[in-house]
Amino acid sequence: MVLEKKSALLEDLIKKCGGCAVVDGGFATQLEIHGAAINDPLWSAVSLIKNPELIKRVHMEYLEAGADIVVTSSYQATIPGFLSRGLSIEESESLLQKSVELAVEARDRFWEKVSKVSGHSYNRALVAASIGSYGAYLADGSEYSGHYGENVSLDKLKDFHRRRLQVLVEAGPDLLAFETIPNKLEAQACVELLEEEKVQIPAWICFTSVDGEKAPSGESFEECLEPLNKSNNIYAVGINCAPPQFIENLIRKFAKLTKKAIVVYPNSGEVWDGKAKQWLPSQCFGDDEFEMFATKWRDLGAKLIGGCCRTTPSTINAISRDL
Repeated sequence: MVLEKKSALLEDLIKKCGGCAVVDGGFATQLEIHGAAINDPLWSAVSLIKNPELIKRVHMEYLEAGADIVVTSSYQATIPGFLSRGLSIEESESLLQKSVELAVEARDRFWEKVSKVSGHSYNRALVAASIGSYGAYLADGSEYSGHYGENVSLDKLKDFHRRRLQVLVEAGPDLLAFETIPNKLEAQACVELLEEEKVQIPAWICFTSVDGEKAPSGESFEECLEPLNKSNNIYAVGINCAPPQFIENLIRKFAKLTKKAIVVYPNSGEVWDGKAKQWLPSQCFGDDEFEMFATKWRDLGAKLIGGCCRTTPSTINAISRDL
């Protein structure tokens, strides 16, 4: 019953948005624009330690740009990652909680301000707690290959995600966003974990793709979506941090494979070299292209559209205007 009520919040938001809600954009990108040094194994999550107020500022910028859903700064925030920096378990869990609190505080402050303005076009945003893949924690680019090694089993992945999931759920987000999942094994681990922990808030699971056809592991999306389609916990499935050139084909593919809502938030088209830790020159979408293609993605069936790496509030503003 609680899960149904929470899912109804998201359904109502999508209806208020005319059938497609706007997700925010690249978080680390905007932190860097403001001068944050995030070339770190914790990536954007390092700002939870160094500059939490900047995180809140970035959330506010995306809300002002028209985001209907803000995603927390916890993508690469993991308890093992924080422990490796010398933090205690208690401190690590506190930082995970803070990632949700900062997003909720920004959302509430923004809504209090705009709700006093007659004729505003904003919706009260929802907060999605980001849960990055195991590969994101490894910080070796394996979220783009799906090759975790023979020693990484279903149980190991569930154990890796379990406590982080518990802490984030306890912090009170509206949704959970599992991001850049590269293979069926981890997707299945996430689904089973939601059921084992009796989580009562809806989730989406986003895969990535390096060829526009399959998951990075080489598995078909038909295989990957099988456990997700059977789960009541999963509200939406889709793609994040893949080039925008892939999105049209992937929406068409997903529409044939699932009855779940479809969520897409591609990167700008630049390619990340996980080993060299740098962006490689490649064909990119600017804000104008995102604005043009967002309508097509919506018309093909996407219910949630946003941006990932190298997109900014101006990108989200363009998408919001278009939708």
